[in-house]
Amino acid sequence: MSLAKEHNLAIIEDACQAIGAERGGRRAGSFGEVGSFSFFPSKNLGGCGDGGMMTVRDKEVAERIRLFKNHGSSPQDKYTNLVLGINSRLDTMQAAILRIKMRSLPNYIENRRAHARAYNEALTSSGDIICPPIENTASVFHQYTIRTGQRDALQKYLGEQGIPTMIYYRTPLHMQPAFAYLGEGPEAFPEAEKASREVLSLPIYPEMPEA
Repeated sequence: MSLAKEHNLAIIEDACQAIGAERGGRRAGSFGEVGSFSFFPSKNLGGCGDGGMMTVRDKEVAERIRLFKNHGSSPQDKYTNLVLGINSRLDTMQAAILRIKMRSLPNYIENRRAHARAYNEALTSSGDIICPPIENTASVFHQYTIRTGQRDALQKYLGEQGIPTMIYYRTPLHMQPAFAYLGEGPEAFPEAEKASREVLSLPIYPEMPEA
């Protein structure tokens, strides 16, 4: 935040996996000028298809976003396009489903946190496994991701025991073909590359039975 303030930069906050999360008493999505949330079915508050929500501080920015998400059409005349926009409207069926599910979101979050605490208690002293922090945080644990130098061997072992795992975002951004033009090859960001080789996400969901 201080870096953005120093250079007069607007912050667009990716809170797609963090609905309900807090830091320092502030909710995710409230730190920047714009916050974005996802309602994709796999998210903590998921609908029945693609969808999302944005939180905005400035009224003019909010109106601009509404314009873009509705084909760029004028609020006064939908057949007049003021800008090139997209169709990003949340349909009423999705909204109805999300409205009902939202009532259970606090319970969903607390169940995830309970499972994360149980994982940490069981894994903290297990070799080179690094667990996500629990104390003094208000994560909603959309994923429970550990780090280990033996990631691939551990994933293979867990798979043999019938325990599914996932490796999310295995390729750092600077190594994606889309960003090749930046000229940042391997070893440009060693910590990001090291993390991508070590992360492993274990099963976590509100209804998961206790071990």
